[in-house]
Amino acid sequence: MEFRLNLPPRILLLHLTLLSVTKWSESARVFTIMNSCDQTIWPAITPGENFRGGGFKLKPGHSLVFKAPVGWSGRIWGRTGCKFNKTGTGSCETGSCGSKLKCSASGKQPASVAEFTLAALDFYDVSLVDGFNLPMKVTPVNGTGNCTVVSCVADLRRRCPAELSVKSKGKVISCRSACDVFDSDEYCCRGVYGNPTTCRPTHYSKIFKKACPTVYSYAYDDPTSIFTCSGSDYVISFCSFKKKQVLNVTR
Repeated sequence: MEFRLNLPPRILLLHLTLLSVTKWSESARVFTIMNSCDQTIWPAITPGENFRGGGFKLKPGHSLVFKAPVGWSGRIWGRTGCKFNKTGTGSCETGSCGSKLKCSASGKQPASVAEFTLAALDFYDVSLVDGFNLPMKVTPVNGTGNCTVVSCVADLRRRCPAELSVKSKGKVISCRSACDVFDSDEYCCRGVYGNPTTCRPTHYSKIFKKACPTVYSYAYDDPTSIFTCSGSDYVISFCSFKKKQVLNVTR
């Protein structure tokens, strides 16, 4: 079966560039994925060979620890409202990657996404280009360099414009991107808007950026949204970060 890695162009380009010009460190990176939400979530990762096949259930207050090799380039996001049977077949209200617990493709919009390219110098970001479904934060640990903590801790479901809102049982469960809703060249940064000069922040991307200044709010939001760190491990947290929690860690 052919596998295609569906990454945004900026991350794929960084991955290919680093392949050709850097000498990589040999050590793997440790990823700790934490659920600080008040609900069960189903984290998803592509490619997922080092992450329980790409998807798993994570109860509130729990976390799981994984190792990814240098050279791994991929995406991590959270799914909500999922129901899977014993064979791992089912569906999710948000972030679904099809009908499987273990994802082999990117999730369905809208979803908050953390993106990584691991090399001698790691590149990472949190992106709302595909919309928002859960607050999330990426924290580098024991790395060298800038190693900025990147997060969208605001719950954008509460301030999502009505035209972007996705509701279930009268409650907003996610916030779509303007590109996903209106499918225009301007909002999707394509056609004559397919470069950083002509593709500029819009009314909708500014709402995301104001709430979460360090995240990608549109496709060419690179200067304030992509970060680097060397030799770091990473903690990916979902939901509330204000309360101090004792997490149940499984390796």
